[in-house]
Amino acid sequence: MRISTDIGGTFTDLVYVDDKGVFGHAKAHTTPPYFEKGVIDVIEKSGIDLKTVQTFIHGSTVIINALTERKGVKTGLITTKGTRDVLEIARGNRPDLYNFRYQKPKPFVERYLRREVGERLNYKGEVITPLNVEQIKEIVSFFKKENVQAIAVTYLHSYVNPIHEKQTVELIQLLWPEVAVTASHEVTKEWREYERTNTTVFNSYVKPIAASYVDRLHDRLRDVDINGNNYIMQSNGGTTTFDYAKQTPINMVESGPVAGVYGAAVLGEILGEENIIAFDIGGTTAKCSLINKGEVKITTDYYVEKTDKNAGYPIKVPVVDIVEIGNGGGSIAWIDETGSLKVGPQSAGSIPGPVAYGQGGTEPTTTDANLITGRLSKENFDYEVDLEKVKDAINNKVAKHYETTIEEAALGIIQIANSNMLNALKLISVRKGYDPRDFSLMAFGGGGSMHAAALAKELGVKKVIVPVASSVFSSWGMLMTDLRHDYIQTHIKRLTNVDLHALNSEWNKLESEAIAQFMEEGVQAIRVVCSRFADMRYLGQEHTVKVPVPNGEWTEDDLKHTIEKFHYLHEQNYTFQLPESPTEIVNLHLTAFGKVDKPELRILESKGGSLKEALKEKRPVFFEEEGWLEAEVYNRDKLEPLLKVVGPAIIEESSASTVIYPGQSLEVDQYGNLIIETGVE
Repeated sequence: MRISTDIGGTFTDLVYVDDKGVFGHAKAHTTPPYFEKGVIDVIEKSGIDLKTVQTFIHGSTVIINALTERKGVKTGLITTKGTRDVLEIARGNRPDLYNFRYQKPKPFVERYLRREVGERLNYKGEVITPLNVEQIKEIVSFFKKENVQAIAVTYLHSYVNPIHEKQTVELIQLLWPEVAVTASHEVTKEWREYERTNTTVFNSYVKPIAASYVDRLHDRLRDVDINGNNYIMQSNGGTTTFDYAKQTPINMVESGPVAGVYGAAVLGEILGEENIIAFDIGGTTAKCSLINKGEVKITTDYYVEKTDKNAGYPIKVPVVDIVEIGNGGGSIAWIDETGSLKVGPQSAGSIPGPVAYGQGGTEPTTTDANLITGRLSKENFDYEVDLEKVKDAINNKVAKHYETTIEEAALGIIQIANSNMLNALKLISVRKGYDPRDFSLMAFGGGGSMHAAALAKELGVKKVIVPVASSVFSSWGMLMTDLRHDYIQTHIKRLTNVDLHALNSEWNKLESEAIAQFMEEGVQAIRVVCSRFADMRYLGQEHTVKVPVPNGEWTEDDLKHTIEKFHYLHEQNYTFQLPESPTEIVNLHLTAFGKVDKPELRILESKGGSLKEALKEKRPVFFEEEGWLEAEVYNRDKLEPLLKVVGPAIIEESSASTVIYPGQSLEVDQYGNLIIETGVE
């Protein structure tokens, strides 16, 4: 049996599949700060035979929480003489251009803990100044006195030649074996000193936290007799072992959310849908990502805490390209100083949660608004719902201010939340040159299916897909992932006179490194599959376009086709191309997958059931244009393949509801997925 667990802001999800391909799922409340307890709770709630578990896959928010809440450890930085202030200098391009009181993000390492050492390489990786070993000894002694718990080591041009970083790490481990240490070449071999330094600092900052969490989780799993292969979801859409995750925990920064995106790509391939907009609404956030021709977009230009006012902190590791906003089921509705209604980013979380939970929450949330408008039924909550309290909260906090009815105030909350989410969906589609009419929207998470039909219609998407067990779909996605590692090497070469032999040698070096790492993790070389990409640009440009390139030995024809593909992708991204301008490669990017056996989806058999048998009730639902309409409410578990539902209607399951608007229709496919035709021409 294979099981996966995903820790969210409100719930911890579990999906399992047995040897016969039968899937099951469960949900339990997230238990901060001891997240491993929530994992064990949901495992026990699922009722599975724990001794049959052969594979355990886990997605967690522990790393991103440690960064955003500043709950890492005291960290020191060792860097090349003259570069200690690179974290302070950062980048000069301010996000808020006309804000003369703008403050750069405060470094995670205070200046007195940023220490310089004599050493220098040139841009080719050749040693100019040897490493001053005595200075390293003095710095380690100083860090001990300052009670530093982790050390980051970043030297100039070490992405080309890490010889001095390796010597430094070896010496630190000899002098101080207990301290957590990270060298920059262990997490990224891309250039850009500020981004590389910050990434290395972040990895060290969370390394002891990650190790402690992974060890506690491993111990708890062993306590309940789960002794199979244990893996953790990475931000690049693949999994890795517990041991590797403890060494480079920064690769888990978006561990949970990316699994749903990868799952959307896998399910899209099964359904013959290669163009997908993955859309995930949880309790705290809404996340979306675009999958074009089956390809999940990966970026190394990832930031924590970046907003239109704040530059944020760069993390130079491969992350699935996700847009995330603070709008989920628990997002709080509030009125700002100008009298405008806002929803999020503040969230009621799982404790105390929405007012409907009855656990002490007093602020109206998106969930409360969906309850008042009839989209949700109070019978489907884990708690006893006091409807009058929910109405009072919306009335006192919103309706009275605008002198409107409670229903209209609740609908206003939903519309503001939808507007926020629509902007995020446009960021990944329209604003990047993609026509939403060419894509299907795959909605998952606890709230995805409730908002998807309205958002898809507004965006111009013709079809919405709501997967089976949509509220735990990210966990399902983990079951469908392979082991994955990305190897990115800065290799700046003009393509007008490139040395193909040297270029092929670099590719072969990356592939050999990949196979060696997978073999260490117990994966046979025959099960390792590689894909290549090149980060390319026109000569004189600053930033790059990622171009898929051929495997194997490159020829002149391969080079020609690669340049042509770059021109095409540059025009798609930036609306123009410069075919007469010289081009150059900046980074070589090898993605290596360790293929694992995956469960197959079972085709459901129709037992001759009817819509009438699936009908639960009829209840009034408040819609934007039509007002109150009587909608048929169906039990999803009783909807059989090929059955069709016409809106207005609600499809309910244990932890999610799907809303179908007037003029829309829904059909159940052969796998049990809900396929909604939005009415867009």
